[in-house]
Amino acid sequence: MVVEIDLSDAEVDRIFRALADATRRDIVERVLTGEQSVSALADRYDMSFAAVQKHVAVLERAGLVSKQNRGRERLVRGNPDAIRRVQALLDRYEQLWRARIDRLDALLAQPEPPSPPAPEQE
Repeated sequence: MVVEIDLSDAEVDRIFRALADATRRDIVERVLTGEQSVSALADRYDMSFAAVQKHVAVLERAGLVSKQNRGRERLVRGNPDAIRRVQALLDRYEQLWRARIDRLDALLAQPEPPSPPAPEQE
């Protein structure tokens, strides 16, 4: 499966800022396995409902989750496509670094050129 990496710099910045927080990473993990209400998420953390709502809003702006109203509940669902796009971006960076390491290894594996002969003393 080929994943297009059509992320702007601003989108990449939003995603990595959102994932820089441990609570938000945990929320993403929880809602990727199944949608949960904001209330159910808030019950899992030692913080206010409003604070959890703010975390969800950051994740939503980054495109990592979506929120849907169902009756009085706000359900949060993970966005696996966004995660795949981020993974594809990280894979591309890994390929670049592996190519650089391979070139460095090849350079280091080359035999040393012979030293020029020492000038003869008369």
